[in-house]
Amino acid sequence: MAGRVREEDIAAVREKVRIDEVIGDYVTLRNAGGGSLKGLCPFHDEKTPSFNVNPQRQFWHCFGCQKGGDVITFVMDIDGLSFMETVERLADKVGIELRREDGDGRDDRPKGPPRQRLVEVNRVAQEFYAEQLAGPAAVEGRRFLQERGFDQAAAEHFGMGFAPRDGEALLKHLRGRGFSQDEAVAAGVVAVGRSAYDRFRGRLLWPIRDPGGATIGFGARRIFDDDRIDAKYLNTPETTLYKKSQVLYGIDLARTSMAKTSQAVVVEGYTDVMACHLAGVTTAVASCGTAFGDDHTRILRRFLDDHDEFRGEVIFTFDGDAAGQNAALKAFEGDQKFVSQTYVAVQPEGLDPCDLRIRDGDAAVRDLVARRQPLYRFVLGNIISKYDLDRADGRIDAMRECARLVASVRDQSKVVAFAQEISRMLGADLDTNVVLGEVRRAAKRSTGAQPAPVETARPAVRSALPDLRDPRFSIERETLKLVLQHPMAIGRTTADIGANDFTHPTYRGVWELVAAAGGTVAGADDPAWVARLRDAATDPAVSSVISALAVEPLMRTPDATYVSRYVFKLLELTAARHIADVKSRLQRTNPVEHPTDYNRMFGELAALEQHRRTLRDRISGDQ
Repeated sequence: MAGRVREEDIAAVREKVRIDEVIGDYVTLRNAGGGSLKGLCPFHDEKTPSFNVNPQRQFWHCFGCQKGGDVITFVMDIDGLSFMETVERLADKVGIELRREDGDGRDDRPKGPPRQRLVEVNRVAQEFYAEQLAGPAAVEGRRFLQERGFDQAAAEHFGMGFAPRDGEALLKHLRGRGFSQDEAVAAGVVAVGRSAYDRFRGRLLWPIRDPGGATIGFGARRIFDDDRIDAKYLNTPETTLYKKSQVLYGIDLARTSMAKTSQAVVVEGYTDVMACHLAGVTTAVASCGTAFGDDHTRILRRFLDDHDEFRGEVIFTFDGDAAGQNAALKAFEGDQKFVSQTYVAVQPEGLDPCDLRIRDGDAAVRDLVARRQPLYRFVLGNIISKYDLDRADGRIDAMRECARLVASVRDQSKVVAFAQEISRMLGADLDTNVVLGEVRRAAKRSTGAQPAPVETARPAVRSALPDLRDPRFSIERETLKLVLQHPMAIGRTTADIGANDFTHPTYRGVWELVAAAGGTVAGADDPAWVARLRDAATDPAVSSVISALAVEPLMRTPDATYVSRYVFKLLELTAARHIADVKSRLQRTNPVEHPTDYNRMFGELAALEQHRRTLRDRISGDQ
């Protein structure tokens, strides 16, 4: 049995993989200064970016949720992979062949097909389906595309394909390429009944890809009347790769445009995504076989870099029918999760982007998006349209239903604006304060009907440790940032530093790990320096602060003057503490009763004072 992967190969993966490129497949990163990058954390909801990446040190850290680590840790956390699955995936990305130790009888790879094999199954399947689309059996599929204005170039751009009606065509092809039946089933392209068979047969296919462009699943449309499965669309089932609530069709093509324009257009189907992109609206995406939900919102926010400083817009396209109105209402309920402004683009005759493009051309699709209206106005308008506003009771009933909807909005400034909108839409005789009063009553009724659950969690324990960002520890923090980020620059200037120079226990713990690893000199030529220190940490607080300090920008460029200045400042503070301690003992010592001790301490004080003056002179000389 194969053994563990060699440590030097794992180190080579860490060194060669660019952490900013890997994380950039999941998060839009912007320059934060000092060589660091910043974006919205993919692990928790936030409206101000606190997720930092330091490409030079190959580390990341979120100052909001305190998660952090190297590129391996990130992929493990974001995709739920094991350590070895992650190493194998990253090694394949950069072309490193992993070698295993012989004879230890261990194999730490996860059970079942590795993730990368499933990615390969989907890639080969997509290529196979794309080839079949050009064959004689796919005439109906090509006709479907042509009727909707999609030529061969469009089909190739989106990687479309056709699944032969033969129930084992793909399975045979995969076996010929060296894949097992278990791998094909685990990837979701083959199912098992009385025997194994191709899941998608006689259908037109769209490959569904992750943000990095890897095919992770398929959407398949019925094109033959005698198809045994009545469902118009059939998607890949839930697999290790494909989780429908966490994927968006077209995200691989739209993510770059989203980051540049701070805009996302959410449409309802695969052909709508195609129509938008071909018409020049290259920020369009769609959910896959499920309604747009909270996980989709989180994906969009990451790629929009959706926060207060870079506020963008999210535009939903809905049909004008009842289903579209319900979808808009659901979108409004999740509106508060966006910092970006939310809009709705609805074609007056109810045409979706694909049908609109067929009838009126590309310009009409662009115009549809440009003529969007605020989501709240569309939703409130739908509610109000159900009532007879010529009647006083109709206006009151409309106001009450709108108020129930607005009562769920947490942002009070928006509540006032929505109340003003309701007042305007219902008529000038209905004062805004009346609407606000009804909103407050609706909120109170809602709270009374749904009381807050009894708190069962243990009460938070107040930490006995002082805040790591307390100004008292600023010199300790900056020194350790230099130690972690620029061990070569700080090098031997740290020779006089000891653990007692750090007064905060967590910072002292970091330095103890540095000393145990051989000091800063040992990290000068070690690309895995920070990862090695973090792996050695047994205290979670120390582990967390290592990743934080590895990505936090320095106060200025770390030239020799800056480095030595902070080292000497740290030592000078230690000398000041020792001086204060000796002075305190001197004051408590009677020179007549204990002349020897008193004279010894006096000499110690004089030496410390001289040491402190020397350090201050060196600091002044470096200014």
